[in-house]
Amino acid sequence: MPELRSLARRSRDPAKPTRNRNPIKLTVQTSQRNAAENKGKNNAIVVDDKNNIVNLETTPLQEQPRAFREEVAEKTMDECESGGHSGEKGLGAEDEGSTAPLPEKVQVGGSPVYRIERKLGKGGFGQVYVGRRISPTASNERTGPGAVEVALKFEHRSSKGCNYGPPYEWQVYNALGGSHGVPRVHYKGRQGDYYIMVMDMLGPSLWDVWNNNSHTMSIEMVACIAIEAISILEKMHSRGYVHGDVKPENFLLGPPGTPEEKKLFLIDLGLATRWRDSSTGLHVEYDQRPDIFRGTVRYASVHAHLGRTGSRRDDLESLAYTLIFLLRGRLPWQGYQGENKGFLVCKKKMATSPETLCCFCPQPFRQFVEYVVNLKFDEEPNYAKYISLFDGIVGPNPDIRPINTDGAQKLIYQVGHKRGRLTMEEEEDEQPKKKVRMGMPATQWISVYNARRPMKQRYHYNVADMRLSQHIEKGNEDGLFISCVASCSNLWALIMDAGTGFTAQVYELSPYFLHKEWIMEQWEKNYYISAIAGANNGSSLVVMSKGTQYLQQSYKVSDSFPFKWINKKWREGFYVTAMATAGSRWAIVMSRGAGFSDQVVELDFLYPSEGIHRRWDGGYRITSTAATWDQAAFVLSVPRRKPADETQETLRTSAFPSTHVKEKWAKNLYIASVCYGRTVS
Repeated sequence: MPELRSLARRSRDPAKPTRNRNPIKLTVQTSQRNAAENKGKNNAIVVDDKNNIVNLETTPLQEQPRAFREEVAEKTMDECESGGHSGEKGLGAEDEGSTAPLPEKVQVGGSPVYRIERKLGKGGFGQVYVGRRISPTASNERTGPGAVEVALKFEHRSSKGCNYGPPYEWQVYNALGGSHGVPRVHYKGRQGDYYIMVMDMLGPSLWDVWNNNSHTMSIEMVACIAIEAISILEKMHSRGYVHGDVKPENFLLGPPGTPEEKKLFLIDLGLATRWRDSSTGLHVEYDQRPDIFRGTVRYASVHAHLGRTGSRRDDLESLAYTLIFLLRGRLPWQGYQGENKGFLVCKKKMATSPETLCCFCPQPFRQFVEYVVNLKFDEEPNYAKYISLFDGIVGPNPDIRPINTDGAQKLIYQVGHKRGRLTMEEEEDEQPKKKVRMGMPATQWISVYNARRPMKQRYHYNVADMRLSQHIEKGNEDGLFISCVASCSNLWALIMDAGTGFTAQVYELSPYFLHKEWIMEQWEKNYYISAIAGANNGSSLVVMSKGTQYLQQSYKVSDSFPFKWINKKWREGFYVTAMATAGSRWAIVMSRGAGFSDQVVELDFLYPSEGIHRRWDGGYRITSTAATWDQAAFVLSVPRRKPADETQETLRTSAFPSTHVKEKWAKNLYIASVCYGRTVS
């Protein structure tokens, strides 16, 4: 892995805009700006403590207790700033439905009368039963509007999918009517408290087939499923929709004993969303809401786990997991339990390389996984290429294949050679240039640089606890205040500069993460948190300043990234102004009067390069960073006052970027944020 990773956003017009006791306390306060601030404003001063770590036993920091509770603290105010963010989106969760009894007989939308029989299953937002026609009929049809047996899908009018009207799923079926692999809906309407769809009866699901066959499935069978499933998704995607919940349970075969018994169908469209805007024809905009999850944990894409807007890549990644499950009988992330199951599953997915996931699988499966996990948010998938990967491991005669693949033939022929086999040259040409999820996690320094007018800035790194006061006092004497802090290997990094606008500053090194009493004492003195950092041993460094523009402040310490709390505070007019981690714990500081008009979060198990670039293109700038051993979080904001030069660059390095900082200074780019943590999965 290269040591240096760099990204830059150049100047452009935006498209749019626990109670703890006995802490170790070291405080320094300056009441006035030192006159020395005006000296040598253009000088870049470097102090490197790398070789100054002495072998002396310092006072040990108190060990963190094993069990933690969330801590929230807030400084009240007399005057409030208005503002906020829009509310949360609805969650795609299974609806338990209503206790209202189902009708004994059903007739909707001009349909025949059906008697309800056995229950077939339960979907994301409804339940499905067998309906047997009781109206007189001369035919014995198995499918179609006159079929003797049909599938009846019931959804209660108060369910999440209905939203005070017909189920959202109806809209999707209307838009996808006649699409290859989508079941036919013959009648629909409301009867009593239920919305009802009358659909063709289908056969067993792929999960049923796998389960009834001793948890095994032949390579050819799974390859045929891959070919046909990709074709079905291509047709659905061409209509502007993504399914959102691809899994073995949602793929059904046709009715046994009919000409369609080997045909594949994709059911349950309750979580389908548009990837293409119906009014503009353009791809929907990118967003990330880490508190939103849609789909099934076992098969969901990593992007779905992280709350990113659904797009075509997500269906294909879920299909990849479906295929590997059917072939191998198990996925590496099965077996996790508890409240943080989703986090652990997503972490495992990110840590599992395609090679590991597909060991003992034929090469086409690994190739398919590699292609789909490397897709960008709005990238057009090469469906024909994906189909061609599997065409070489299925029988040459489509008529005797275990799954009907007729729907995929047109795509296969687009590849340009008889059975779509790839040559080595083509494979090499089309491999992704930069792979993700390599199964080799790494942590790095992440530094963010903003364009500023020439000013004095100084950094210290590898600073032991006992040397903090020395560097801070010297900086204060020279007119510098701490602008950001970080920690690596229980040593500290300090950034001090003359451009903070602060008039006074205090700090505390504490064995706790964070020391609530001290913070509240400083709030009473009108100091506000301006920088925080946490160490692996659970200690923290909190810097509080006067001269900020903040009107009110609140913070939260949590065992996981507290996006729901952040979203709640956004609606109250607060914005994230500082973040820190200690081990796997997060501390988030939010303030009123922060000078931002909008704010978003990028959270990932690696450096979220694509998301940051998209936010930059939307006029956002990184304003806070923090990372644990597992995740990195970036808060990006739109400033109320647009800076003269919006240039921003990021750097990832294995060691503190001392030499690179000097290069940035030469271009009037100054450190705005720095942290150490996970950047590679």
